[in-house]
Amino acid sequence: MTEFRPSRFEILPIVIKNLLIINGLFFLAQQTIGKGGFINMEAVLGLHHVKSPLFQPWQLITHLFLHGDVLHIIYNMFALWMFGSILENVWGPKRFLTFYLLCGVGAGIIQLVSLWFQYHDLINQFLVIKNNPNAGNIVAFYEQYGLSHDPGSIGVMKNYLATPESASATSGIVSYISSFTYAVISNPTIGASGAVFGVLAAFIYLFPDTSIYLYFLFPIKAKWIGLFYFGSEIVSALQNSPTDNVAHWAHLGGGLVGFLLVLSWNKTRKNYF
Repeated sequence: MTEFRPSRFEILPIVIKNLLIINGLFFLAQQTIGKGGFINMEAVLGLHHVKSPLFQPWQLITHLFLHGDVLHIIYNMFALWMFGSILENVWGPKRFLTFYLLCGVGAGIIQLVSLWFQYHDLINQFLVIKNNPNAGNIVAFYEQYGLSHDPGSIGVMKNYLATPESASATSGIVSYISSFTYAVISNPTIGASGAVFGVLAAFIYLFPDTSIYLYFLFPIKAKWIGLFYFGSEIVSALQNSPTDNVAHWAHLGGGLVGFLLVLSWNKTRKNYF
């Protein structure tokens, strides 16, 4: 049985080392200049819905280098080192970096697709109101998205209902609904998790019977850890809980891209592996 007992910085190839440093520097910038009001890094570099005014194509890559909190970056970087260092030693730095970035971009694309479907009704209803504002559509929108219970929006609604024929009142409530819609779809996706799940998928495919020591004590085969992680991600993605802010579809997308890449490479270059 092949055994892999992780030891901190025991294996640190060049791409892994630089990815750890770059992610660390970005996180430091988030906590300093980002929180200091100098620049909103998540608005510029985080991945946004394609209909958001904040969306830019480069965000498919830059979102990989931002993280939400300390635990987020620690978990991602530890997993990247733990599994990615093995792959980089097998493939070499150029192939591994290509693989990592393709997984990250693939995860971002899958996340954009999921966001498109998730907010499709919201955007459509907003466009209907924008093009043909009337009390029925506006009240229905307020009820469906909880604005009728938001103290900040009640005044706008009361002003409109009091004088629905007023152009200024109509313009005010349409503007408010517009701001609400764009705020919702502009919630950024950040983190290297999608790319890391691609790395995990490749590791499991190549070394399914490798023993990984859970909490450095309990040996578990990589394929069972993969089954647990990817299974839980599928369940969570399908549940689509409104209180869940984890990008499960990005994780699954990165894992899928990673699996397809390593499957393709393994078929075309068996001797290489």
